[in-house]
Amino acid sequence: MDPQTSSENPHGSPLTTPLPNDGLAQPTVETAVQLGLLPEEFEHIRDILGRVPNFTELSIYSVMWSEHCSYKNSIKWLKTLPKDGEGMLAKAGEENAGLVDIGDGLACAFKIESHNHPSAIEPYQGAATGVGGINRDIFTMGARPIAQLNSLRFGNPNHPKTRWLMRGVVKGIGDYGNAFGIPTVGGEVFFDDSFQINPLVNAMSAGIVKHGQTVKALAEGPGNPVFIVGSRTGKDGIHGAAFASKDLGENAAEDLPSVQVGDPFQEKLLLEATLELIQTGHVVGMQDMGAAGIACSTSEMSAKGSCGMRIDLDKVPTRQARMQPWELLLSESQERMLVVGHKGYEKQITEVFARWDLPCEQIGEVTEGPLLSYYDQGRLVAAVPAESLVLGGGAPVYERAYQEPAYQATIKAFDPASVPVPGPNRDAMLPIMEHLASHPNLCSKGWVAQQYDDTIGTAYMGTRQPSDAALVLVRDTQKSLALTVDCNSRYVYADPHRGTAIAVAEAARNIVCSGAKPMAVTNCLNFGNPYNPEVYWQFVGAIQGMSEACIALGTPVTGGNVSFYNQSSYEGPVMPSPVIGMLGVLEDPTHQQTLDFKQEGDLLYLLGPVTDDLGSSQYLYTYRGLSHSPCPRLDLQEEILLHQTLQDLTRLQLVLSMHDVSDGGLFLSLLEGALHRGLGFDVHSDSGIRRDAFWFGEGQSRAVISVDPSEQYALEQCLSNSGLAYRSLGRVTSGSVHLDGVEFPGIQHWADLYQNSLGRLMKNT
Repeated sequence: MDPQTSSENPHGSPLTTPLPNDGLAQPTVETAVQLGLLPEEFEHIRDILGRVPNFTELSIYSVMWSEHCSYKNSIKWLKTLPKDGEGMLAKAGEENAGLVDIGDGLACAFKIESHNHPSAIEPYQGAATGVGGINRDIFTMGARPIAQLNSLRFGNPNHPKTRWLMRGVVKGIGDYGNAFGIPTVGGEVFFDDSFQINPLVNAMSAGIVKHGQTVKALAEGPGNPVFIVGSRTGKDGIHGAAFASKDLGENAAEDLPSVQVGDPFQEKLLLEATLELIQTGHVVGMQDMGAAGIACSTSEMSAKGSCGMRIDLDKVPTRQARMQPWELLLSESQERMLVVGHKGYEKQITEVFARWDLPCEQIGEVTEGPLLSYYDQGRLVAAVPAESLVLGGGAPVYERAYQEPAYQATIKAFDPASVPVPGPNRDAMLPIMEHLASHPNLCSKGWVAQQYDDTIGTAYMGTRQPSDAALVLVRDTQKSLALTVDCNSRYVYADPHRGTAIAVAEAARNIVCSGAKPMAVTNCLNFGNPYNPEVYWQFVGAIQGMSEACIALGTPVTGGNVSFYNQSSYEGPVMPSPVIGMLGVLEDPTHQQTLDFKQEGDLLYLLGPVTDDLGSSQYLYTYRGLSHSPCPRLDLQEEILLHQTLQDLTRLQLVLSMHDVSDGGLFLSLLEGALHRGLGFDVHSDSGIRRDAFWFGEGQSRAVISVDPSEQYALEQCLSNSGLAYRSLGRVTSGSVHLDGVEFPGIQHWADLYQNSLGRLMKNT
């Protein structure tokens, strides 16, 4: 049968004949490659359609089969992540975001996603639209966003371009989030030369919804109307999904049209209109119109509901004249959503959006069968089966080759004995302490946080009560959400499996140190080109490490995002960065824990193992200049024991502060605990441990606590009964700093270094 006129595809789905007329030249395999498809994928599309696709159809496949939309190089491994656990209401991949039962008839929707490539070439809009997109994922489920976090990675902080990128990204996040009205309550900022060309911008959002008021991202019910709501459609963001699925080249700025432009005030209106519409009961399904725009939302919602749609593209409200059908389908203009309503309630649906002065146009209806039929001025311009386009359906799935990178040999050959041990005297220790306290990876990120409004909504509890995780009140209850994002890219570079397990463990440790219980994980997996076997080895190891840690700690994966191709054609891949976003719940407000020391004379204890672990520490990496050393040791049973003990201490209300030991080691943990109230510390190391390892090593499964002397006996009894290793460190002072009997500059010296170093750096031109 002539492939140009076949009316049935190999899977038995009826297709339109003759070839839909989009008015453009018929594409070839060369066209497909230019659009980012593989030659064999072009042939597979021909097999699916039973004919050669026209340009509009090929464009749809090019974005839907891009890595960004189809996860074609990652889905095999993502399916191995643990998805079952306590309170899970929506498993990974089922909805726009994860959904976890938090009690009292409420659920939390939360998710993290990347906007890396757009931020690399237009940092302000790239970051701003990342914030907008992740919030839409939350409220399209019916949840009202109440908190945002972010994870940012940049290149050399002394480079002018790094500072330009960082200023743009931080301002974009702040301007959009502040105007939208959701507080930014936490995050992380990390610097390394590997991110010089390709920064990472990951945005996380969490929202609250009542049980029974969630909305699914599906279409069903032939004859039900399909609406596009929100902003008008323009040419911004066209082929943005494909742009995110390739390496950044020297001419990346030419891809500027692939960067969307956001409007937070429009998004605020869209939020309120959407939540009002859901209350009417007239909604069948709803989905954010993000990557791949109309093409993505129509195909994913139809495939999930095992139906099709007829869409009239000429009815789409536009802000630019004479847009071509393929441009309308692929545009990633922001603040838009696709809504499927119940037939007969069209007038009521449009009235809701009219009250909020938002465009709302019926552009089609749900149809029987699997076909998506797109029309322009009554002319059929594309006809494709929805299921063939989507992840979990007909989108391709690949298993890529992987192999251990050559640099691993250098890491395995590392000998800690080659690192000189600093003497106990002030002249030997002070330069190390000052280097770490002022390093951009370790010092206060106040310069960033000051640009975010964390008082919007008055629910954030961390402004005056610092804790390891952000605590956000859930209104009309006694409980709070505990939220954090974590990843040490150096650890993952050294050992993807263990480094990613540490990211999960540290996130859970932060939740526990805030007094809450860890519940579930979302992730944003940032890696280089998946066709590079060494990069793919990092990815596979990260998935395996995440699975191991999440199973051990009882924190199932609710979903997230994979961002490949984070590398430039001339700088190579970024450090692998599987960022973990974790949700916890603080049930009892009296169990809230803070990290700050409370008063002079309180006793300090270190909980957890003390080892000679220097591996991949900031001390080794930047002070000693040793970039290849092993990842810190992690014993998940030790981690679990630490969490159980901290939770017992919280329940018994025996301690005054809790703070985990992580980046920068014990010295940084003590410094952070002292600074908030202008206190100091007088502490002693273990003579059996290397001095630099004790103070600056980043060994895992540890925390610092402070206790009133009157509770010393009860505390030590509890710790002895727990079986957890612990040791007395010393006491809190009024502001002096002593290590092993040596007096160092007082707390004001450290406050200036820690709190002001990043701000001074960012003031440089």
